[in-house]
Amino acid sequence: MTANQTPADVHVHPRHLKFELHDELATLWHGNDVFKTAFFNAMSLQFPDGEHLFIKSVRDFRDEINDPELLKNIKGFIGQEGIHSREHAKYNEALRQRGYDIDYMEKRFQKHMAFVGGLNRDRRLAGTCAAEHFTAVLAKALLEIPEAMDGVSPEMQALWKWHAIEEIEHKSVAFDVFVDRVGNHRMRTIIFFVVSYNFFKFTFLNTCSMLKTEGKLWDLKTWWGGMQFLWGRPGVIRKMMPHFLAYLKKDFHPWQEDNRQHIEAWKKTTADLSPDSVPHAHSA
Repeated sequence: MTANQTPADVHVHPRHLKFELHDELATLWHGNDVFKTAFFNAMSLQFPDGEHLFIKSVRDFRDEINDPELLKNIKGFIGQEGIHSREHAKYNEALRQRGYDIDYMEKRFQKHMAFVGGLNRDRRLAGTCAAEHFTAVLAKALLEIPEAMDGVSPEMQALWKWHAIEEIEHKSVAFDVFVDRVGNHRMRTIIFFVVSYNFFKFTFLNTCSMLKTEGKLWDLKTWWGGMQFLWGRPGVIRKMMPHFLAYLKKDFHPWQEDNRQHIEAWKKTTADLSPDSVPHAHSA
């Protein structure tokens, strides 16, 4: 396994923001596109329970870490993920207003998460590393591919970009803990494929559930547009495939993709997170 390559100037700390998006989530908020809206909503449904497990996975090793900087970043990671979980729980609850069967979709995912939670701590941490890699690469796509957020309101952009920035900021925390305490490359790569399958499986199932509610599950035009968005042009997932697969390299480290510039640019854009600088967001 590779040594810690996290830049010394990366400091993970929680930002206590709240987003009021109830009205937005009553609409097809992603440019009035039913597939894009459902796809992003489908990812959100996985975040609250997923992030609680990520916190547990890292916390299980915290008392064995001696690196003071990593300990600080673990604390920040736990804080950030806790706030993400809270805001996406509110987000998911607001989705009920469109008639989505949120209880069914949440129970389906929670059954899977209960199984994952029963694994030994090394495997849970390996799964967290893989999931954090996925969210960091998706964050890169959101920030670097203009079409990923094309037509999205300022309010929804504020939430998704905040989440993306913090996923980039803390992308190496679980990985550095894994290297320090486990260091099993074979386990890391095998579990990457398992996590990849389940991430796409539940995103697909949730997307289908919401398209069914919208009366678009069997609409070929909807699916064609969605596949173009993900795999054709602009191909948000297609363009990110080399970055997803970089995780399989034996010498991989999340900060081999150095995108600190996004963090710094976002801080300037949001004026150091003044409550008035983020649309429909305020300090907790």
